[in-house]
Amino acid sequence: MNLSEVTERISRKLEANGAQPDRQKIESRLHRLVEEFGVNTAEAERTVTADLAREYNLTGVGNTSTELRPISEIVPGDWVTIEGKIVALTPALSSSIAQNGIVADSSGAIRFVTWSRANAPAMEYGHWYRIESAVVDEYKGAPNLKIHSGTTISRMEKDAPLLPSITPVAELKPGVGSVRAKVIQDWEVSHERMLQTGLLGDETGTIKFVIWKEDAKDKLDLDAVYNIFYATVDEYNGRLSLSLNTAMYISDEGDIEVGRNETEIQGALVHVAPGSGLIKRCPVEGCNRTLSRQNYCPVHEIQPNFRYDLRLKAVLDDGIRAHNVLMQREIVEKLAGITLEEAIGIAETNPLGMDEIFYRIRNAALGRYYTCRGSEFGGRLLVNSCTPVTFKPEELAALLNRAGGEAA
Repeated sequence: MNLSEVTERISRKLEANGAQPDRQKIESRLHRLVEEFGVNTAEAERTVTADLAREYNLTGVGNTSTELRPISEIVPGDWVTIEGKIVALTPALSSSIAQNGIVADSSGAIRFVTWSRANAPAMEYGHWYRIESAVVDEYKGAPNLKIHSGTTISRMEKDAPLLPSITPVAELKPGVGSVRAKVIQDWEVSHERMLQTGLLGDETGTIKFVIWKEDAKDKLDLDAVYNIFYATVDEYNGRLSLSLNTAMYISDEGDIEVGRNETEIQGALVHVAPGSGLIKRCPVEGCNRTLSRQNYCPVHEIQPNFRYDLRLKAVLDDGIRAHNVLMQREIVEKLAGITLEEAIGIAETNPLGMDEIFYRIRNAALGRYYTCRGSEFGGRLLVNSCTPVTFKPEELAALLNRAGGEAA
């Protein structure tokens, strides 16, 4: 955590209570505690805040360890007491971690981690607990509750139902979120640990989702609407995604008119990559991987009962930047003027086999100008629509006039 950010946060707390703190003095104290004495940033912030509050004769500043707080109001740097229900438990990835998961109250939810050295009692899924004197820090851009040796955990005799607050997709932030969304795309999984990945959307926009195989979760149905509670919202390269392994999802009979936060690119298709054209996919449920020419799946080995598909992996150059684009069957059929059934028939009777389809699609698309719209993920545009750019004589005339030339 940046010490300048911590300094600013402490200053705002003190100023809100009428003090006029010296920011340089605050940062100097933080630096000494963190750099010279090895105190963790959260503890240093708490110590400096408490010391300055005493100096300025302020009450209620930094006093967060015993006062009960709503989860939605706690921020990194706070020492807090909360009462919440354990709504998710996830496997610990390190021996130094005894337990981690998500705790929620009526105001919101937060991820938590219990350190092994804390010797804290294990909390059970579905039960309410009072957690006293825990520290809030930041993990992957989101608040994270850390349970340490000074934290007290008490199980509560409480069974109050929680009604999670639904957040519009466009307003999600790293941490924990609940959404009502529609499954609009089901992608080919890119890793053997993945059960499913694709695109969810509501009226405000779309977001990538992923379900990992570890927890035996069910797959989502394409075009179905779900209420998804307590999903983990992660950020990578400035883009958010939902991990549903911590979430509970319930199908909804309604429908959603999805608002598209699409990217539009117009340019020349300058390269058709290998792996385009007619391909074979693994038929095993939940796999959908592309097979080799020998019908080999890297996970499920030889698959003689494969299914055919069409796709186009290409590069679209807009004159400033080259964009990797991926087009699925429906778009490729329109672009190349060939259906999947026709492509299969040609491949099974032509001496070149599947290569013939690659050449036909490449010849139909290469060097032509298109306007492509879709969602960008992982440096690639997943194309939802692709329209050929048509010749406009008036634009040619305008360019000639600017260049000082004349039409041939």
